[in-house]
Amino acid sequence: MSDLRKSLSILKENNDLREIDEEFSTEIEITSLANNYQRNNGPALLFNKPSGFSNKVAIGLFGTYSRLENVLERKITEITEDFTELFETLYSKPSLMGGLKLFSKLKNFSVSEVGNGPAKERYGDITLDDIPILKSWPKDGGRFITAPVVITRDPENGAYNAGTYRMQVYDSETTGMHWQTQKTGAMHLTKAKKMGKNLDVAVAIGVHPAILFSSVSPLPEGIDEMAFAGYLTGDRVDTVRGETVDLRYPSDSEIILEGYVDPNETREEGPFGDHTGYYTPVDLYPVFHVKRIYHRKDFIYHSILVGKYWNEDVPIGRAIERIFLPVIKFQIPEINDIFLPEEGLFNDVLFVSIKKRYPGQGRKVGMAILSSGQMMFTKYVIVVDEDIDVTDRKEVMWAVATRTDPARDIEIIKIAPTDSLDHSSIYPDVGGKMIIDATVKRMNEGARREWPERIEVNEAEVLKEKMKKYVL
Repeated sequence: MSDLRKSLSILKENNDLREIDEEFSTEIEITSLANNYQRNNGPALLFNKPSGFSNKVAIGLFGTYSRLENVLERKITEITEDFTELFETLYSKPSLMGGLKLFSKLKNFSVSEVGNGPAKERYGDITLDDIPILKSWPKDGGRFITAPVVITRDPENGAYNAGTYRMQVYDSETTGMHWQTQKTGAMHLTKAKKMGKNLDVAVAIGVHPAILFSSVSPLPEGIDEMAFAGYLTGDRVDTVRGETVDLRYPSDSEIILEGYVDPNETREEGPFGDHTGYYTPVDLYPVFHVKRIYHRKDFIYHSILVGKYWNEDVPIGRAIERIFLPVIKFQIPEINDIFLPEEGLFNDVLFVSIKKRYPGQGRKVGMAILSSGQMMFTKYVIVVDEDIDVTDRKEVMWAVATRTDPARDIEIIKIAPTDSLDHSSIYPDVGGKMIIDATVKRMNEGARREWPERIEVNEAEVLKEKMKKYVL
């Protein structure tokens, strides 16, 4: 698999990378310019001279949908089609051709282990203080690593997990580890605590974007994110073994932090300007201790700008939505399409259209969504019929306005899991949910009158050839 440097070269070839030679501070200045570029669909940025540091900073690599596709080196539609075909092959009647097709799809769904790699070119000559880690927003509690791939193994069965969890820098050798209660890293730490031992952790910074993208994707428990990155790109990830940790990590990483988390240790973390548009308040989280730092010669530090819904979260969230739609459809077959509006944080609000066949199906699909993987964190599910384009907010609101009666079509669930970052919930990690059934109702669903017909017109047929010159 290619690396971060190859991705930067691709962006440069596409005139989608601007190099900044003037000195910019790692405190607020770099992220402020990046924020300006992001709001205005500007290119990714490479800061060649961050003030006080000798290494470059890359930011904005996921800033637009097309840029995301360029750094992944594949179209999202192609990946989605692959996923659809994979599921069809997996669950169709077995055949020789089907088996060969399945093998061709899955041959890169694994990692390779090599003896060495660029990630281990240097070690022992820097600390966290020598890395140009950014402070993003004025009231942040300090500098935060925002694009780490945090690698752990299940202490019981050895299954790998690679997740992206922000890391506040406390000093030259310790950081916070923002493992929310429901995250796999937190689960691994809980198991380590029961076994009375620390948890080995490796943090890869500056990896191929497909690895970072995989680490934020809602993969099922036990699926290796690095293997999934190989599936996305069609090229397996090369990994090397750690020296002070029993873990493997991407061999082409720019920076590797080897260390551990003590399950009995916590420390105040935050505040942090988050994708919610608010500063996440101070709270207690685990502490990561760095034992050894490896890095490439002249390493590049990669950061993601986290903030309100105009930032890098949006292209990432949209791509995840499209890629994992086949998985969701497999779990809930009556789903036609879904849409996660960015102003709903790709988490709190979900629009779903269904092929309705029986009464109560709207509620059934809503409850199924709230019981499925990461979608359990959704707060508001709006279910519409398949004639509604869920990507068109006006269509969805029209359906809510004309196809619902609040007394009949709203289901409130009072206590359910919520995202730790949802500060409006009744209690931390627990709050309410709402399902709005905005499908056309039948008599046995409480409709007391015949449903009126929707206005439709076939303009091409009505206007015909002689009137085409007048059509807008």
